[in-house]
Amino acid sequence: MTAALALVVGALINLTGPGHYIHWGFIQISVGNLVVIGLMVVTFIAAILIPYHRKGGQS
Repeated sequence: MTAALALVVGALINLTGPGHYIHWGFIQISVGNLVVIGLMVVTFIAAILIPYHRKGGQS
């Protein structure tokens, strides 16, 4: 199952070409790394904002 999913995703995205980079002055970062950093920030903010449900009332 996992190998089949990897094959399908690999067929959709061309990984053999050159990487794509974003330049901000002296900062250079690949698009893939920027997407991963963005997803980590969104996950961190969601973890702070989503309340945890506790049994027995609030404490």
